[in-house]
Amino acid sequence: MESVVKNPVVKLQTMNRRDFLNPRQLVRPAGEFLGTVEEVRTDLAQLANDAADDAVLLRFARRAMATTFEIILPFGTPGAQELAEAALDRIDQLEAQLTVYRDDSEVSRLNRSAGNQPVRVESRLFGLLELARQIWHETGGAFDISVGALIKAWGFFRRAGHVPDKEELQSVRQKMGMRHVHLDDKEQTVAFRRQGLEINLGSIGKGYALDRVVEDLRERWGCTSALVHGGHSSIFALGNEPGGKHGWSIGLLDPDDATRRIAQLRLRDRGMATSAATFQNLEYQGRKLPHLLDPRTGWPAEGMRMATVTAPSAAQADALATAFFILGIDAARAYCTAHPDIGAILLPHKQRDLIVLGAAKSEWNHRSRRL
Repeated sequence: MESVVKNPVVKLQTMNRRDFLNPRQLVRPAGEFLGTVEEVRTDLAQLANDAADDAVLLRFARRAMATTFEIILPFGTPGAQELAEAALDRIDQLEAQLTVYRDDSEVSRLNRSAGNQPVRVESRLFGLLELARQIWHETGGAFDISVGALIKAWGFFRRAGHVPDKEELQSVRQKMGMRHVHLDDKEQTVAFRRQGLEINLGSIGKGYALDRVVEDLRERWGCTSALVHGGHSSIFALGNEPGGKHGWSIGLLDPDDATRRIAQLRLRDRGMATSAATFQNLEYQGRKLPHLLDPRTGWPAEGMRMATVTAPSAAQADALATAFFILGIDAARAYCTAHPDIGAILLPHKQRDLIVLGAAKSEWNHRSRRL
């Protein structure tokens, strides 16, 4: 995770409501495929000339968690500057707690000590670990936050990928698995039953941060409309876009051509996240191996090009996007059937149809689309 720029960037943006459906109005995301609205440079004099049906948005951005977080608010939101700064400060606080790239973070201290004795953690962090354990169990281990040692073995921790040999991989796999993480609900403590086990919250941390921001926007500031995202790969849509009644329009871009939209959804009070094979790749024997590792095998997952998930929370969406990328279509379908509030849009390798599952069917009207 990278250093923080304290002062948020504030931008005014105008757009006609019908432009939410225009692919040119969807920002090209950095490596992943959630689009928001295209930046339009303007000034207050221009705003006065806008048509009555134009929506004006305020955008506040700051660098955190190795990406750019952005808060998008309707123009005229009371105390917009103050509440956006507070929201971005919250993300800074959570990065300081959750990152494994700072020795003094709570998660880093947990990784150093929990193999020797139970460690008490902050209550909300304990709740996040419980959620991660629940999703680990529900996905048969496809989602697993105890993969810190595995991430390091593959070189993805410092973005210097290499393929570990058989012996190294076998040794590392002895140091991972949520079955070796003991959560004491009464004492709010965490203990590792294996020395060398390390937690890494990179697959759920951004979504969790967005959920905490939305909680603040609702409860502290009484905000009813906002779009918040972390690097476009994790997003939460609060309420409706200005002038609308059906949530926020979110674009999904082609994993092979980030200038081309392949789907559009309407989200209201929902989180959304995408995992894809375009962010980090490792060349190996003529193959491009993605950075998403399957905890069950210790190797990169290769069956999917993209997995997008919609869920009641951004943390759930984050975690399940990773899990569905690893699990594939059949297991994702079974999960969505068992959890009607979860939706998924999947794009397998060597296929040209999007597979739309669960709640995403009502959020997007088409079942599939040819690419």
